[in-house]
Amino acid sequence: MSNEAWETLSNQAVAISGIVYFLGFIAHLWQWASLRKVPVSRAERVAVGAGSRSGGASAGPRRSGATEQAWSEDEVSAAAGEGTRRRVAMGERLGIILTMIATAVHLVALVGRGMAAEPNRVPWGNMYEFTLAGTFFVSLTYLVLLRRFHLAWLGPIVTGFVVTLLMIDVIWLHEEVAPLTEALNSYWLVIHVVSAVIATAAFTLGGFTSVLYLLKERAERKAVVGAGGAGTGEAAAQPVVRGYLARVPDLVGLDRLTYRLHAFAFPVWTFAVLITGPIWAHEAWSRYWNWDPKEVWAFITWVVYAAYLHARATAGFKGRNAAILALIGLATLWFNFIGINFFSSSSMHSYA
Repeated sequence: MSNEAWETLSNQAVAISGIVYFLGFIAHLWQWASLRKVPVSRAERVAVGAGSRSGGASAGPRRSGATEQAWSEDEVSAAAGEGTRRRVAMGERLGIILTMIATAVHLVALVGRGMAAEPNRVPWGNMYEFTLAGTFFVSLTYLVLLRRFHLAWLGPIVTGFVVTLLMIDVIWLHEEVAPLTEALNSYWLVIHVVSAVIATAAFTLGGFTSVLYLLKERAERKAVVGAGGAGTGEAAAQPVVRGYLARVPDLVGLDRLTYRLHAFAFPVWTFAVLITGPIWAHEAWSRYWNWDPKEVWAFITWVVYAAYLHARATAGFKGRNAAILALIGLATLWFNFIGINFFSSSSMHSYA
């Protein structure tokens, strides 16, 4: 195939993956819309999806298909009938399958982009390609962790996020294929960028769970106030929330999952920012540290996440404050990824 054919294949694959991600998003919305009229039992309010389990057997979710669900098929059938159960199961499975297909096509787009260059290279030569790679790793990380942490409930957020960023990438960030700049023409490009995007993907998923924690905490607080304040018994301990938030993990489960995602991402980010980055900078510019805006903001992100993990390990820093600090870290991360390019004209990382 010619370089032009590879570039055309890449562009078509990006469009197809965006469409399939969107269909996966619709399938997940269909699943959760089907659950709206199903009463939320105590079994469904426990920490499913985050690796925690209740003591009783009835509190655990049932296994169905590719993942354990955040809903009980028997309870859905009893509450809303066999038809609703089938729609809910089909929506979840279809959403996951479509996400897998979209991720595979997304990979084709990345490979085609690299093969379109002369000479062939990794597809990380400009902001368009970095965003294409970053969204791919967000989706891939979600799928890799799907069974381990039972993350099917995160499907509509991940697919919606990825399809939105792909639209932005194609409309505003697209560039024609070009050779790598001299600074990028190094094997450190692969090591540094792969570790950075893996960490970014995990931090992003941790940001999603942090937002859900804050939203669910607020919803539970409003439910308690609406019920006339704190009472006694199970109703006080388990305030009833409605809709999508009712079937995500409970606050303890969300907090635990958020911590695990950040505990995984932080050492990978450390490797990318404080080890491979300076080594590559020395190779390209003869200095380990240049006080470049991207370098400074990458270090700020590292400090924020280091503070988050240190506070959790030493002071029992959990819950709402931890979620807010995690979101501050995510804001610095994404500002460094995209914002620096629009607010700084002096960065030597202008290609990224």
